[in-house]
Amino acid sequence: MAAAASKTSSEVKQLAQKIGKRVNGKNWHAPKTAFRPTSGQTSYAKRKEQDKANQIIKAREQEMKDEKEAERNRRIQAIKDRRKAKEEKERYDKMAEKMHKKLVERRKRREKRNKLLKS
Repeated sequence: MAAAASKTSSEVKQLAQKIGKRVNGKNWHAPKTAFRPTSGQTSYAKRKEQDKANQIIKAREQEMKDEKEAERNRRIQAIKDRRKAKEEKERYDKMAEKMHKKLVERRKRREKRNKLLKS
């Protein structure tokens, strides 16, 4: 047990001697390494693989956005339809106050026929 503890402490000392102490005393920071601009370069195949993965991710994101937009449009359309039906009902009620009930019903049917012909 004691031998293992002394072994690890000697390894730490050797590592400290190899790296050296920080001059500014900020020992909690990661030690700096040499700047190697070519170390970040990746192979063509690896880049292409990454591009494929990015394309898949982008396609999925676009699909999710489209679904969200479709849901939003569906809700908006439902609100518009409800408002339109309410307006039409109010208009017929107003008409019913002034006219006879059968005449209003006849007008409703005629307007529905015209709507079907127009669409």
